Amino acid sequence: MGEAVNWLNKKVLVTGAAGFIGSHLTESLVELGARVRAFIRYNSRNDKGYLEAFSPGVKSALEIYVGDLKDPNAVRNAVRGADVVFHLGALIAIPYSYVNPMDFVQTNVVGTANVLNACLENGVERLVQASTSEVYGTLHYAPIDEMHPIEGKSPYAASKIGADQLALSYYRSFGLRVTLIRPFNTYGPRQSLRAIIPTVITQALNSDCIRLGSLHPTRDFNYVADTVRGLQKAVSVEEAIGETINLGTGREASILQLCEIIRQLVGREIPIVRDEVRVRPATSEVERLICENLKARKMLEWQPRFTLEEGLKKTIEWVGLCAGQRKPVEYVI
Repeated sequence: MGEAVNWLNKKVLVTGAAGFIGSHLTESLVELGARVRAFIRYNSRNDKGYLEAFSPGVKSALEIYVGDLKDPNAVRNAVRGADVVFHLGALIAIPYSYVNPMDFVQTNVVGTANVLNACLENGVERLVQASTSEVYGTLHYAPIDEMHPIEGKSPYAASKIGADQLALSYYRSFGLRVTLIRPFNTYGPRQSLRAIIPTVITQALNSDCIRLGSLHPTRDFNYVADTVRGLQKAVSVEEAIGETINLGTGREASILQLCEIIRQLVGREIPIVRDEVRVRPATSEVERLICENLKARKMLEWQPRFTLEEGLKKTIEWVGLCAGQRKPVEYVI
């Protein structure tokens, strides 16, 4: 097993730093003393996403590089001088991938190729690439380990499969020191309200019912702080180079069970309604996801620290603050 990384003054690039997981990773690295460059996508609003949520001290220590993963020169300039690269930048909205799949190919596959080439050119010590459990598609056996077949059930999942395989090919072909970390369903503060947990929480707090699509699929929900810790641990382990490693709790919950837990936590027994408009195409739905995390526990000495209920409480507090609630939620359980 590798020794813990001394992050003090280590030069780190995080792509997708303004997003949900990326912002938590970036914030943690700065607090650990790393010299962090945050690669974020340019927009006309000059919107820095969740980087705006950082404390003044973290903001002042952060270098922000604005560009686009599809631009090889922008990526090359961002990577230059980095010791470690965490590649989290991606388009992730599954419904949008049905509408504009080529956007996902360009950002997630071509963008990843640009990151890989830039890491090779600049002699980066370690590249940690964030994958997704969505690549496993239809469950063949449970729990899902890293040898499970992969299947693109959506253009998003297919683009991430392409990105993953490209990264591993750069290890095999060119010796790039890359590790694939494959988190199962990460949730927590700062997650987009379009994601399932913030969607349910928002409705549970503010609506007269919880309106969702399919209620039977199961997911393995992993709290964001645990995902961040797993990404960081990958850098310290030589044996992780060239490997794919799952991060998950090993506990599955259906969407219906998730709704019931959230209703109990906020103390509102409102009805749960299936909305046919929100149901994914039958051939595109991933029915069940549950993680086998033995490899992470052995290789990275990683295991989740937060239960689903603990993580949901922190997420409910964040959603409540975003909604302008004046007082904290009083939990029933």
